[in-house]
Amino acid sequence: MNTALLQRELVTLLRQRRMVLMQCALAIGFALLVIIRWPTEPRISLSGSRAQEVFRLLSYGLLAALLLLLPVFPATSIVRERNSGTLALLLNTPLGPIRIFFGKLLAVLGVAGLILALSLPAAAACFAMSGASWKHSQVYLMLALTALQYASLGLLISTYATSADGAVRWTYGFVLLSSVLVLGPYQFLHGLGGNLAEGANWLRCASPFAALMSLLGAGDVAGGGMVDRTNVAARFVIISFALSLVYSLWAISRLNHSIFDLSRDAGRISDEQNLWVRLLRRFVFVVDPQRRSRPIGPLVNPVMVKEFRCRRFGRLHWLLRLVAVCALLSLGLTYAAVTGTVNWGVETIGGIMVLMQVALLVLFTPALAAGLISTERESGGWPLLQMTPMSPLRIVWGKLLSVILTLLLVLCATLPGYLVMIYIDPGMRFQVQRVVTCLLATAGFAMMLSAAIGSLFRRTAAATAAAYAALLLVCGAPLLIWLGRDAPFGHDTVERALVINPVAAALSVIRLPGFRDYDLIPGNWWFLGISSAVCLVVLLVQTHRISRPQ
Repeated sequence: MNTALLQRELVTLLRQRRMVLMQCALAIGFALLVIIRWPTEPRISLSGSRAQEVFRLLSYGLLAALLLLLPVFPATSIVRERNSGTLALLLNTPLGPIRIFFGKLLAVLGVAGLILALSLPAAAACFAMSGASWKHSQVYLMLALTALQYASLGLLISTYATSADGAVRWTYGFVLLSSVLVLGPYQFLHGLGGNLAEGANWLRCASPFAALMSLLGAGDVAGGGMVDRTNVAARFVIISFALSLVYSLWAISRLNHSIFDLSRDAGRISDEQNLWVRLLRRFVFVVDPQRRSRPIGPLVNPVMVKEFRCRRFGRLHWLLRLVAVCALLSLGLTYAAVTGTVNWGVETIGGIMVLMQVALLVLFTPALAAGLISTERESGGWPLLQMTPMSPLRIVWGKLLSVILTLLLVLCATLPGYLVMIYIDPGMRFQVQRVVTCLLATAGFAMMLSAAIGSLFRRTAAATAAAYAALLLVCGAPLLIWLGRDAPFGHDTVERALVINPVAAALSVIRLPGFRDYDLIPGNWWFLGISSAVCLVVLLVQTHRISRPQ
């Protein structure tokens, strides 16, 4: 029966049209990496430097493909079974939680194995170019461990999620945290010494990017001393095995009939409390989540209010807490630079704040905008909205306005830090203005791209996953070419690739080392503006199409 469950899960995944498109895109991409650097003369480089460059890019691209494409499959596996009612049937079979979990886990690992297998011809070509050796097989072992870790993490999150799109959001958030954001502390603490630096060193070893750079000897490419004499790959194996085991045991313990118990405390309305309790809650929460909302005003778009009150992340008290945390963090960074606690420089502090804001935009914008239309279509709420006196254009504007106000709050989070930077160095006023313009353009592009992609889907989970993949592709793929700057890509090639990347554009404006040599403005603004306009047209056309009488 375990084999039957595995076959059902794997065959269901492989029969999807998007799987065929994904396989074709990956095969073409891997082939292009080899063709670009294939020798044009009938001789082989004895040093094998060209093949090593291609294999390095192939490895980075393969890791990025796993992180972009794989998490959506385990994240939606269990929550869809529970919402459709088939999980209760599975738990009543003789399979048991362990075999159910491993049946789903092996199906996801089968998809990961397919992705890895598609890269084997390109890896064999690198070996034929006399640059890659059997030592590079360790890269595939590391990629397999990465797939195991994030597959078990996605299944664990799927046991807690109540909706497929929520599971996708949380899974991508944890993937971003454990693969990219854990590298940050080591970048700025490795020179200080002590237990804090050693803890940051162990923390960055949990990232597959650090392990991959260690295996490929790319410490100089990473910059900032990301790779040193520490055996990062060995530490990553230990951490990955430990995390995979913890995630698996945790998920197995969740696979019982108690998973259907969703009882929650109903709470108590603040308006029914005494005056002192109401004042205390207003002082602590600023916006009291348990206070009765006021009626919708006559000049307020009701669709916007609906989005804020029905969307879990859109509730104002969570947004204000997020803004407060980010504002305190930005002020803390600038205070540390001013007092001389750390000698990072104004450009480095600005780079940290830019990366923090872009990470927030990439993490939250698809979650907010991808389901604007698809959620209504999936839940059956779109016909109800059509019955109201509002036009489709006003409905779409109300939904977009709810995202715009949310993103403006997120962007305002680090403004105090920028003001302190200008106070420290008044000459950076022009740079800060251009950085803020880059962030505004990035927010608008991320919102329009996510909303346009989400309007093409009927399912919110698929729309959210596609929006995350597209946005991360725009923000991450050019950085793979940037990692290969001067080997194998030249300055002009890297600059043309980075011109579409909003992250690189903001970092080049702030003059962060590694990006200051590239002139990306105003080319990036033109790309973001034109792309946002195209996405807006797609959104309006798709909204008009689904608004016609069926």
